[in-house]
Amino acid sequence: MNSKTKKVTFIGVMTAFALVLAYVELLLPPIFATLPAIKIGLPNMAVLFLLYKFSFKEAALCSAVRIIMVALLFGNAVSLLYSLAGGLLSLVVMVLLKKSNLFSAVGVSVAGAVSHNLGQIIAAILILETVEIGYYIPVLIVSGTVAGVAVGLLSSLVLKYLSNKNFYF
Repeated sequence: MNSKTKKVTFIGVMTAFALVLAYVELLLPPIFATLPAIKIGLPNMAVLFLLYKFSFKEAALCSAVRIIMVALLFGNAVSLLYSLAGGLLSLVVMVLLKKSNLFSAVGVSVAGAVSHNLGQIIAAILILETVEIGYYIPVLIVSGTVAGVAVGLLSSLVLKYLSNKNFYF
């Protein structure tokens, strides 16, 4: 099998992994019973991993396919819009921060989680035509920070472990 085929296969496996993590996350009880929309963001481990091991293109492909598949399997058209808005803003922020070389993977993950939440709030404001939902932003910043640290630490451990490994070629 040639190198390009192995790379495409690996990206497919990572996307499948992200889908499995999304399903696992759906099975977990809400972190806060009064705030059921708050999630850890486990599927973002795959996106962050691809962003660090490959490039924006591979991370964006994994993110987009995962968002669309999760919406088709477990959501609806509105959840797709929210997820696309959050995923796009998150990916752009993570790419910019990673390129700056000023932040660790944990910092990039935190910024990605918080910006994902902000992207969803922006989408909600536009879809629901109300700015009052913006009052939820402080809660989402705190939850995004905590989730981003958790996902970033897990991703950092995997990246460190695989840094000297020839894991797909």
